Amino acid sequence: MENPISITKAIIHQGTTAVLQDVNLQVSEGEFVYLIGRTGSGKSSLLKTLYGELPLQEGEANIAGYNLKGLLKKDVPFLRRKLGIVFQDFQLLTDRNVLENLMFVLRATGWTNKHEMLDRCKAVLEKVGLQTKDYKIPAELSGGEQQRLVIARALLNEPKVMLADEPTGNLDPEVSDEIMALLKSIAREGTAILMATHDYRLIQKFGGSIYKLENRSLRAIEAYEFNQSLS
Repeated sequence: MENPISITKAIIHQGTTAVLQDVNLQVSEGEFVYLIGRTGSGKSSLLKTLYGELPLQEGEANIAGYNLKGLLKKDVPFLRRKLGIVFQDFQLLTDRNVLENLMFVLRATGWTNKHEMLDRCKAVLEKVGLQTKDYKIPAELSGGEQQRLVIARALLNEPKVMLADEPTGNLDPEVSDEIMALLKSIAREGTAILMATHDYRLIQKFGGSIYKLENRSLRAIEAYEFNQSLS
């Protein structure tokens, strides 16, 4: 069975600059992978390439059944329907309540049956523990609750892959742990998760595969090497 994320000898560009060279990465179903590295090392550029914001110009990459090499702009929305994307800054619709935020995404991704849409929203809100907050607008939610809503939004179309860019970056440690526990539970159910993070405490506590970006390259590091680098 094909891995939900497969990258071979890819060169990741930001504009005309190659920020990463010879990228090789295989992520299997249900695997939890951390991307670590200094600011500017290419974590966000790699994620943006995977969700179609930056074109893949060299090498091969497949994600959720889509070949990113030569991916047409008109196909990017269809790719994103197969992905769950979790941003650090939430990117919620601030003038709509929790339920309306989710319904908006379902309509945008082709759902038409209102009963099915409401059932799906109810299911993801229950999964993230927001089933009693469907009438609240984002400003009435805590930071942790807003990130839970972002995760609920990412789960609407039952993605095989979730891409998370610093999902706990704006949260305090206790709330970060709650969000990580939620993400790990999602991975256990079969969703591959690729998460960029600076929070090494979370990696030590929750575990997973670790890839480090430095000197324009990506390499796997073992937990022992990771822990040694922190001591």
